[in-house]
Formats: sequence, C-alpha cells, structure tokens
Amino acid sequence: MKLLRHGPKGHEKPGVLDAQGQVRDLSGLIGDLTPRHLSPEGLATLRAIDIQQLPVVPQGRLGVPWTDIGKFIAIGLNYADHAAESNMPIPKEPIVFMKTPQCAQGCNDPVVLPQGSVKSDWEVELGVVIGSKARYVSEADALKHVAGYCTINDVSEREYQLERGGTWDKGKGCDTFGPIGPWLVTADEVGDPQNLSMWLEVNGHRYQNGSTKTMIFGVATLVSYLSRYMTLYPGDVITTGTPPGVGMGVKPASVFLKPGDVMTLGIEKLGEQRQSVHAWDAALLDA
Repeated sequence: MKLLRHGPKGHEKPGVLDAQGQVRDLSGLIGDLTPRHLSPEGLATLRAIDIQQLPVVPQGRLGVPWTDIGKFIAIGLNYADHAAESNMPIPKEPIVFMKTPQCAQGCNDPVVLPQGSVKSDWEVELGVVIGSKARYVSEADALKHVAGYCTINDVSEREYQLERGGTWDKGKGCDTFGPIGPWLVTADEVGDPQNLSMWLEVNGHRYQNGSTKTMIFGVATLVSYLSRYMTLYPGDVITTGTPPGVGMGVKPASVFLKPGDVMTLGIEKLGEQRQSVHAWDAALLDA
C-alpha cells in the first residue's frame, strides 16, 4: 500500500494511492493516518479495505503521510563515498543525531531558508517508518518492526551544523528541513530496502545518483542498533544517510541553496518530491 495524507496544511485527510495512480480518500473510514494504523494490526485492517470502492479525489497538496511523529532520528555519514566528500572518516558505529519532528512537512512544500543562511544543502535519503515497538531487537528480527519506507530530503544548514559548535542538530532541525513523502510505502510492497536507486537534482542538474545498497549500515542494523539506546515506537522515523553529491562536496567550490532554486528528488518505488527554495518568510511557515 501507498498511504498518504492529502489536503491543505493543517487540514489533511487520510488516503491511499490506487494501482492507477489515483488518490483514494480514506476519511470516511478513519479519522486520520496515525501511528496506531502503522502497527501490524492496523495495516492488516487497511489492507482489508476494497480501495476501488473509495472516492477518488483530485491530485493536490500532499502532507506528511502520517501524523504524530514521535522521534525523527537521523544517521550521518552512512555512505562511504559521502564521508569522503565531507572529509570525514568512515564511522565505526552509526552516527546518530535528531531532527525536530516539527521540521517534517509535505513532499512539495516550500523549503524556507533560516535567516542569514548561506550554506543550506540537500540530501536525498531513505526513510524507515517504525510500525511496532522495538527495544533491544536483534538484526534478524529488526525488519519485522518496520511499517514501511519513504523518501526524505534531509535539508541541512552546514554552517549551523559544522561551524557553530556542539552537535549537528541545530543545522538539521530548522523549520521546513524535513520533507517526507509523497507517501509511505508499506514494507511488503518495497521488498529489499537495500536495493533502491536514489537521485536528486537542483535546477535540473543531477547532483546525486546512488543506491541504498552502498549503505555502510543497512536498515536492519540501524533499527537493531538504535533499539539498544532508545525504544522505537510506531510513527518514529529514521532517515538513513545520503549518497555522495551534496552541495558541500562539489569541487572546486561548494554549491549551496539560494532563493529561487528548485530541488527534485526521488527513490525507486517510493516516489518523488519537488521543493522550491525561499528566503526567510514567516508567512510561508505559518500558512
């Protein structure tokens, strides 16, 4: 299943994408797509619905595919070639940091640069959505706790992240810096999460071409590893690192986002995103 939420910001309704690529509305059956719907029992209930009987709604704005993200966990330098372009050593264990749940937004919503930002950057990443509680799970059992996968743009302000002291979090959790979607694709439909191609373009120029098969730490390893340090709950999301081609790594001079730029990105089986970049404007955040 491809689960989604459609409609204006703050007024999204639950939906599902049918085999013909049409959005079918679920709001007559459930109030919203919440973490409880991502549990094995919740997904079984949704799969039992005859979606061809649901009303078709026009393609419009798509929000974050589910509500109430508890934790937005991120993994750094999880592709060896990206570590190299960042002039950082290949990690011996996963590098873990947090994005704020509030930075999550719809896949095509505008990205608003923080005031004074001059080093905002892009990162296409595989998102892993937790469906059942995971605490000290083995790698062998880890994928049983995954509800599905999604495309994420881990937008990052490099000056804040790397030059302002402390942890990476302040460069990663800015408002609008976590586009998710267009939909959450359930794990059964994705199959092997370690064999998905991924790409990102800015203004039509291809900067990132990669595959999840080159991750240093795969999805099962990450879920198991994280579950040793924090309990993972339904609705938590893990963004798993980016392949090479970020703006910071462009030679001979880095390229960073500026107002008017357009990012397009996608992951095989998981759908595509498109975001326009804007200068700081509180009205865009509060619309």
